[in-house]
Amino acid sequence: MPSQQSPPVGLSPSSRPCTILISSQVPQQTAVLAGCRCVLVDFPSPSPFSRQCCAENPSSSSWNEPYLCLHSQGLGGEEAPEDEGSWGGLEVLLTLCLFQWATLRIERGAKEKNHPLYKPYVNGIIAKEPTSLEEEIKEIRRSGSSKALDTPEFELSDIFYFCRKGIETIMDDEVTKRFSAEELESWNLLSRTNYNFQYISLRLTVLWGLGVLIRYCFLLPLRIALAFTGISLLVVGTTVVGYLPSGRWKEFLSKHIHLMCYRICVRALTAIITYHDQENRPRNGGICVANHTSPIDVIILASDGYYAMVGQIHGGLMGVIQRAVVKACPHVWFERSEVKDRHLVAKRLTEHVQDKSKLPILIFPEGTCINNTSVMMFKKGSFAIGATVYPVAIKYDPQFGEAFWNSSKYGMVTYLLRMMTSWAIVCSVWYLPPMTRQPEEDAVQFANRVKSAIARQGGLVDLLWDGGLKREKVKDTFKEEQQKLYSKTIVGNHEDRSRS
Repeated sequence: MPSQQSPPVGLSPSSRPCTILISSQVPQQTAVLAGCRCVLVDFPSPSPFSRQCCAENPSSSSWNEPYLCLHSQGLGGEEAPEDEGSWGGLEVLLTLCLFQWATLRIERGAKEKNHPLYKPYVNGIIAKEPTSLEEEIKEIRRSGSSKALDTPEFELSDIFYFCRKGIETIMDDEVTKRFSAEELESWNLLSRTNYNFQYISLRLTVLWGLGVLIRYCFLLPLRIALAFTGISLLVVGTTVVGYLPSGRWKEFLSKHIHLMCYRICVRALTAIITYHDQENRPRNGGICVANHTSPIDVIILASDGYYAMVGQIHGGLMGVIQRAVVKACPHVWFERSEVKDRHLVAKRLTEHVQDKSKLPILIFPEGTCINNTSVMMFKKGSFAIGATVYPVAIKYDPQFGEAFWNSSKYGMVTYLLRMMTSWAIVCSVWYLPPMTRQPEEDAVQFANRVKSAIARQGGLVDLLWDGGLKREKVKDTFKEEQQKLYSKTIVGNHEDRSRS
């Protein structure tokens, strides 16, 4: 086994597209099939399916070739389950090899032609330090002629703090970018995800063309047929079950019809889902809350559990489905005029959770779809009714297909078409331990605690901003809070000095 201190001896540079630093537990034929050379290396703390781990590996520093690291670990950073079939092993690794090879070809072609490449900034383009307004104002005044906060008056130098914050927000807005698709570091052979898409080489173009044929001529018709089958069975099955008298037999049939149909719909998206900690799955009389990325979040969770849905009644196909499923399962649907009545909504939810025989309610407290890089403010309504909350974290892998629904840019039909023409939908679902509201907590504090737990488990950024900013302007109260904070910084320090 080669050591990490120096590259393996006896391997000369080749004309193959890349060298793969691969764990000894992964079949070497993966690298051979990808047209790459395989080098066995042990990684103490690997970053699965990322070039970052190669940059962290000392043995790669003396090589002048691109590297790709492959490990035996799953997409979520944990051991891949054995029941995931071929997608859990060779096929996933081979597909990732092809994606990496395509990215390397683009980078190499752009370098030869002196074309600048668009590089996504995963963590933002500005390094922000977590300092308070008071500390920064002190630093600005200290560097000027005045002493730090010596007078309870406005200093002209104070405007530099607000100017800098404003420019930072314009250049790197941490809110607006959550409403657009997550940017990829490597190309997944979809032209919609590549800002540098252009003719590079015949091999790359042929590979991309084969991908188009496979996705549109083979996968798309098959997926449409599966989706039609699943939706039809759901509508017909729940309608028939709805005529049965209430009892265990009706509940048994309803549960298994829902699970069967949702699992067919999951197959229609070629969804590869890994469920973690299933012993924490929501129980009757509770509320299941999860971060919201896509309308298919419902299908992802409902294919592994039996939930009561909450939402507004729609028209068209969605309305037909809603009216059918409510006959067999106690879902909570609201008319458009009732949704704005918060007291009525809270009353209906409270009545549901107080009956311990009823199904857990599935709620997405963000109220809108976020691009799966962060979790935004949870609405407090579902946390104020006193029920046990079962947090769930959902994390999608965008390498195979982007699950985020940008509703301001794409309609539902266009979104579903993009989903069904992707390679696959890969995600991990974590069931967190149940949480209850503490005596000293209000609904907002409880919601923030649950949100932080979901963000921490899913590896998401925890933001306090309201997802409603996706369609609304910033409220004046936010501006007033900053003004009050600045006033308190000046007046508060002056009062403290007066008392002393």
